[in-house]
Amino acid sequence: MKNLTKIKGDASYRKFFRKKKNNYSSIIIIAEKEKFRNLLVYDAINKILIKNNILAPNLYNENYGKNYIEIQDFGNETVFNKLNKKKTNKFSYFKKIIKLLNQIQLIKDRKIINFKNKGYIIPEYDKKILIKEANLFCDWYVNNKLSRKKRDKFSKKFKKIVKKLTLNLKLKNDVFVHRDFHISNLMIIKDRIGVIDSQDALIGNKAYDLASLIDDVRYKTPKLFKDKVFNYYTNKLKKVEINKLKNDFEILSVLRNLKIIGIFTRLAVRDGKKNYLKMIPYTWKLIQMRIKENNLFNDLEYLLKQYFRIKQNEN
Repeated sequence: MKNLTKIKGDASYRKFFRKKKNNYSSIIIIAEKEKFRNLLVYDAINKILIKNNILAPNLYNENYGKNYIEIQDFGNETVFNKLNKKKTNKFSYFKKIIKLLNQIQLIKDRKIINFKNKGYIIPEYDKKILIKEANLFCDWYVNNKLSRKKRDKFSKKFKKIVKKLTLNLKLKNDVFVHRDFHISNLMIIKDRIGVIDSQDALIGNKAYDLASLIDDVRYKTPKLFKDKVFNYYTNKLKKVEINKLKNDFEILSVLRNLKIIGIFTRLAVRDGKKNYLKMIPYTWKLIQMRIKENNLFNDLEYLLKQYFRIKQNEN
């Protein structure tokens, strides 16, 4: 293909190119691996978002046989980039993001016709998936850090604790969950915020995307700021609802960040993408912060201290 410039990729197998011709610009996504999820499902989810007045990339062309799609170009300005500029009012942006999240969580569509003219139904984010994801911590990080004898012992106890934590979730799986809802996946397009990287969306717990936004491992914010954003999200809820949400928010934040440590280790060990390792210390810090707040995590805290001492400088 002519007029293509390679652009920075992410943690997936996808490759991204910007196509420019005259004043026209688009993005080519190539996915030779996991192409069903990265091309067909990605566009299907985008169609659902667009149908519900959420800004997501339109499909221009597809050649599934040759492993690529061509989509709308949202430019380079992520909310992450904007918030790292000195004079940006961070909280005003987070308020906009919370309003966007509320809008996303009102989506009722569960099925869409994809570009192969087949129906795609968004699956449920059930406890089996949550447990499997949390266990990536054992599969990669623990396996890379502990001797076989120690890791077998640790993994057995860890899996029991994770299962118990999922049984303590109180909210239903009844909202659209982006699953990677953080400021690097939110784009600034004029005065609106667009959503990218939505191919992993499921129907799940409303606390999940909130946790991935507030306890974002890529963007450090003080605890007071995190609380302020959480309170803004819950300001119209009743106390009973807030308590349930807070319970699930903490559980899902911890499980998600344990999963992330596993994924970042996998990226380094399997794929040679070692730049993700530098985010592990802050991910530990986030886990440590949340497990101190709730007695539900006593067993997990004891186990992690026993084997990893959960120090902030752990890597």
